[in-house]
Amino acid sequence: MKNVILDILKDSISVKDISIKNNLDKIIDASQRIAKCITSNHKVLLFGNGGSAADSQHLAAEFVNRFKIERPPLAAIALTTDTSILTSIGNDYSFDDVFSKQILAIGNKDDIAIGISTSGNSKNVVKAIYAAKEKGLYTIGFTGKGGEIAKCADIVFTVDSTVTARIQETHITLGHIFCDLVDRILFPSSF
Repeated sequence: MKNVILDILKDSISVKDISIKNNLDKIIDASQRIAKCITSNHKVLLFGNGGSAADSQHLAAEFVNRFKIERPPLAAIALTTDTSILTSIGNDYSFDDVFSKQILAIGNKDDIAIGISTSGNSKNVVKAIYAAKEKGLYTIGFTGKGGEIAKCADIVFTVDSTVTARIQETHITLGHIFCDLVDRILFPSSF
């Protein structure tokens, strides 16, 4: 069991190391865009399914409440949390529409939409990214090896792994880096 644990740790570290180092410029660009979005009175909308839904909620909470420093709340909404909206859209239309309808309802030009999908092919995430682009939102995709999201999002962060757990671990690390950099951009005197 100890060897299994150490192998998992080694693989997790390796996947994150490669993914983050291969995307340094894109990470800085996306963080600057998020900071600019928030300072121009716009918001970040996050969405995904399963573990990616949890990541969306986790990151929205980091922005709205705080990450590491005391600072004012930052505008972010996880589109995965309102069960009445999710179930009514899923029931009356299709589960494929649960995020795109919310984007159409509350998304505004110059907001940022962050879609998270380990496969890169989750129909509801892809559809929401297309809806966001049509409304003039800047779109960021978190994926595994790519999928449809890699073709439609403005900026894409891929994780070169076929293991869902490693992809999700990298996504949350990437999200935490965004939170840290956005705080440093917006509140430099706190560091």
